[in-house]
Amino acid sequence: MKEPFVIIVEINLRTHDLMDEFLKLMNENAIASAKQEMGCRRFDVTVPNDRNDQVILYEIYDDEAAFSTHLKTSHYLEFSAASAALIESRTIRACSLVCQGSGPTTQPKG
Repeated sequence: MKEPFVIIVEINLRTHDLMDEFLKLMNENAIASAKQEMGCRRFDVTVPNDRNDQVILYEIYDDEAAFSTHLKTSHYLEFSAASAALIESRTIRACSLVCQGSGPTTQPKG
């Protein structure tokens, strides 16, 4: 069995006053991804407590192919087009999940 494929995305908005507009678009995309994509295990949208112009995404997919499929979905393509003008920069990190401490694969204590 392949290890899950994790994506962490740091998105910096052009200005902090775009946050509400961006989060509306982002949350719609995240919910659609989690509900409609078989290979999407988790899609969290976070905002750092010390930043009002940054959003950090934490996404888990079954594998890299599932993430590639995500990038071709209509909800992602619509989100990407609608949010492009709001984004100053984006950093994407691909990671390997080596310990799912809070998930169903956690071994019982004892």
